[in-house]
Amino acid sequence: MFPWYTFLTYAVVTAATPGPNNIMSMSNASKKGFRAALPFNFGIWVGFTLVMAACTLFCTALSALIPALRVPMLVLGAAYMLYLAWGTFRSSGVIQEDHSREGFLAGLLLQFVNPKIYLYGIMSMEAYILPYYEGQSIILLGFALLLAFIGFFFTLCWSAFGSVFRRLFTRHARVVNTIMALLLVYCAVSLFL
Repeated sequence: MFPWYTFLTYAVVTAATPGPNNIMSMSNASKKGFRAALPFNFGIWVGFTLVMAACTLFCTALSALIPALRVPMLVLGAAYMLYLAWGTFRSSGVIQEDHSREGFLAGLLLQFVNPKIYLYGIMSMEAYILPYYEGQSIILLGFALLLAFIGFFFTLCWSAFGSVFRRLFTRHARVVNTIMALLLVYCAVSLFL
């Protein structure tokens, strides 16, 4: 049976934690307002969808060609999650703003240089999805779209609640960072359960 709980925990925690998409969405909305920041967010959604489809194709081809790489990829993925957990735990909670890229095209192009979403897509496919649905193209495409939507949803959340999140991370940085770090550790451990 597909591990929905651990898959969705990983996807939500990864999508909700600070990264280029979320911070820039928050920053744009703080500066321009939620509605004016929507073109950037829609650019993120389109780019995110394209990257998730590419990750799905890459992982499917890699799994079919070299199945022995699955375990080393899981170990590297778990190590990366633990690294992110440590970095999140140690983070000061200070969020730096960058208003230099704000439109649809900027949101779209950001996805092709955002390492966080590549790892998000590859780990989701290799650790959770491909072991259950390898070779089932329509289902894999559905998961790619689901991953992109989850990422888009959280960029909208960061955009909509930008000033609230900024205060939350500033005031309660230690608590928020500790919770996010522990959730990332849980995700890393659950890869092997």
